[in-house]
Amino acid sequence: MTELIIYAIIFLLLFGHAIMASMMYSQVHRDESLGTKEKNDWKLKALILPIYYWGKYKSLTK
Repeated sequence: MTELIIYAIIFLLLFGHAIMASMMYSQVHRDESLGTKEKNDWKLKALILPIYYWGKYKSLTK
């Protein structure tokens, strides 16, 4: 039973990570003020730590 709970928690963390990365990816892709290299940099950062870089991206674009 403990193993099932651990797997469920890991699954939820991975699912949340994927959702946040895809949200940031689409937001960066729609931003016309960024160049191609900047967009690619932000998209790669979204794959690593999406919540951390989402905050940095939002504060930079305000």
